[in-house]
Amino acid sequence: MTGGLHLVPVRFRQAVAFVAEHHRHHGPPRGLIFSVGVVDDEEALRGVLVAGRPVARHYDNGRTLEVTRVATDGVFNGNSMLYGAARRASLALGYTRLITYTQQGETGASLRAAGWALVAERRPRPGWNTPSRPRQPTGTENITRYMWEAA
Repeated sequence: MTGGLHLVPVRFRQAVAFVAEHHRHHGPPRGLIFSVGVVDDEEALRGVLVAGRPVARHYDNGRTLEVTRVATDGVFNGNSMLYGAARRASLALGYTRLITYTQQGETGASLRAAGWALVAERRPRPGWNTPSRPRQPTGTENITRYMWEAA
């Protein structure tokens, strides 16, 4: 327990609803391998983390997991607690690598506090829209991203 917070299992629908309400720039994920939440002493859900298959297909080797969403209501240390839990859970499940991304303007302080390391910078993309696979803009186009790995 950390400062009145503790970890709880969270079902997919509950995680999706929380992400839809609290995530700054992404909608809910479409799937997951596991999700975990952080609650306060009154058992109110204060944050969730969703881990799933890596979005980039060349990382999807069966042993790599990606944190696809983390959202909190701003609770102090909630993000760090969730990132630490994801690291421990992925190792316990037999995964050998855990990655995630931040966007330009996000400090990564919670990741560093949970023992993650910055491993790469990804240049901005204009988006995923192509003539063969039309996509709607999401608002995250043309933003530098940073890749992190749980140490």
